[in-house]
Amino acid sequence: MTYDVIVVGGGHAGIEAALSCARMGQNTLMISILAEQVGATSCNPAVGGLAKGHLVRELDALGGEMGLLTDDAGIQFRILNITKGPAVRGSRAQIDMDRYRVIARNKILTTPNLSLIQETVTSLIIEEMTVVGVRTDLLNEYRAKRVIITTGTFLNGMIHIGEIRQEAGRFGEFSAKGLTHSLREAGLNVGRLKTGTCPRVDSSSIDFSVMEEQGGDEIPNPFSFRTDREKFAREKKQLPCYIAYTNEDTHTLIEGNFHRAPLFTGQIEGVGPRYCPSIEDKVNRFRDKDRHHLFIEPQTAENTECYINGMSTSLPPDVQRQMIHSVHGMENAKIVRYGYAIEYDYVDPTELRHTLETKKVKHLYLAGQINGTTGYEEAAAQGIMAGINAALSLQGKEPLVLRRDEAYIGVLIDDLVTKGTKEPYRMFTSRAEYRLLLREETADLRLGRYGHALGLISDAQMEQIETKRRQIDEGLALLEETIYTPNKEFLAFLESIDEERISDKLNGTQLVSRKSFELDKLVKLIPSFATLDPYIQEQILIEAKYARYVEKQSDDIERMSKMLHIAIPENFDFASVSGLSNEIVDKLGKFNPPTLQAASQISGMTPAALDILQIYIKMGLKKNKE
Repeated sequence: MTYDVIVVGGGHAGIEAALSCARMGQNTLMISILAEQVGATSCNPAVGGLAKGHLVRELDALGGEMGLLTDDAGIQFRILNITKGPAVRGSRAQIDMDRYRVIARNKILTTPNLSLIQETVTSLIIEEMTVVGVRTDLLNEYRAKRVIITTGTFLNGMIHIGEIRQEAGRFGEFSAKGLTHSLREAGLNVGRLKTGTCPRVDSSSIDFSVMEEQGGDEIPNPFSFRTDREKFAREKKQLPCYIAYTNEDTHTLIEGNFHRAPLFTGQIEGVGPRYCPSIEDKVNRFRDKDRHHLFIEPQTAENTECYINGMSTSLPPDVQRQMIHSVHGMENAKIVRYGYAIEYDYVDPTELRHTLETKKVKHLYLAGQINGTTGYEEAAAQGIMAGINAALSLQGKEPLVLRRDEAYIGVLIDDLVTKGTKEPYRMFTSRAEYRLLLREETADLRLGRYGHALGLISDAQMEQIETKRRQIDEGLALLEETIYTPNKEFLAFLESIDEERISDKLNGTQLVSRKSFELDKLVKLIPSFATLDPYIQEQILIEAKYARYVEKQSDDIERMSKMLHIAIPENFDFASVSGLSNEIVDKLGKFNPPTLQAASQISGMTPAALDILQIYIKMGLKKNKE
């Protein structure tokens, strides 16, 4: 009954936390309300998406499991925003949600140093503001040196379907009661959030022939760098999704039942996700739209049941049936599972350090939706970081805190612990100021060394990463060193590949940076590149095209790094700094940080505010010298 680490919860955060701890040599216990639901995908049957795909690739580079699980259970793979710049593209996969859950649970049950028990944690055991274990509904006590809570939507979970309310953490599953009281008793600030899910429909009752088919990429790309890309592309079988639309009848029906919608009647108190609204919220806010997209997504490889993505709702069952039947192609559709909204407790993430350990209770870590996030990917990313830092703490080693310029995971955690959130937080590429450096396909190059140092990435896998890095660097060096002149032979070559002539000599990097210069032209320009893996070719092209911008962002990062070491003079008048919000001025005055580094750790502090502050500090020093 005594362990190094206890992980409370078996969702995506719990899986990554438990596996990382166990793989780093810690005797770990996962406690889950239902053992067979470990790894369940509560909402949509998909992993990844815009910015979310970045998170999956990053945790994969650290040695996490989600990428491998997705590659195994995936039934369709697509790269979103493929026509846009590489920094804002995102990988997304439809998954067989039944298979995902089975292989995730099997991974938990077969990992050395890791045990699974089916119980419900009802309280924490805290001694002198240090967590030392947990108590369960079966009156068992489990002791541990570190505890990681990853409860998802289960803390005092309440489901809403029209006027019907049920205590549950997921439909048909008990909510976790009692643990919130422990958290509040420990002094943590607890709030209430809301999210929702869509109806599921019997696939045989849908007329797909009148819908738009949406297939996967012709050559599917795996999420994990540890997956054999060639074998994956050759053997992975993919299923199509379909696109349907709501219409005026759908919207009129929904409007006519606003008085029965828990979202509008005051029945739901929690704040919902602004960026993933329910269908009734969309109709209310965007009444000028004559239709909304619906994505009809298979839930398993057998495609016996479809998820109606875009129709998240908590309207009553009779309204949901009419809503579904109003959509062209689903006039005779049979609902298998109704959509619902769910409210749950969360902890204000400003209660956490960047390691995800709570500030008030020593050795207690939180990860996932309990920190105010929404989405499998955000949860998993926090889970692996909480697990890694709990294990490092036990080993007496320095924590791993990823910077904003190193990873989307760094952006995610920094946003949460410094700014907090009043609504379910979702990751976007726009949240990352250095997104050009944080492209999906560079995740292993950026973070693989951390996974290897932690023992989560093998020597062979690290060698694979280093080989990739070396080939890209050598390719870029060759472009930089190769000089082209506007002689007759080279001008004829440019004409043959449909490129504009040059009037002065330039190097390969300058030539390739042209918007019109594509991959096939690169291989013709440097024939030796033809022997490289297509992935390496593409990375050389991208790096060359964006060399100037990458250099500028790298300079900005270096400047920010130097800036954070600037000391703040004693008795500095923060109120005299024009451009700082009153809230930030109040916080700076309250904490009186000695350096800009210390100031950057204050909740709500932004890079722009730090930049303004350092300008005023330098102006003051210059004035004093005069």
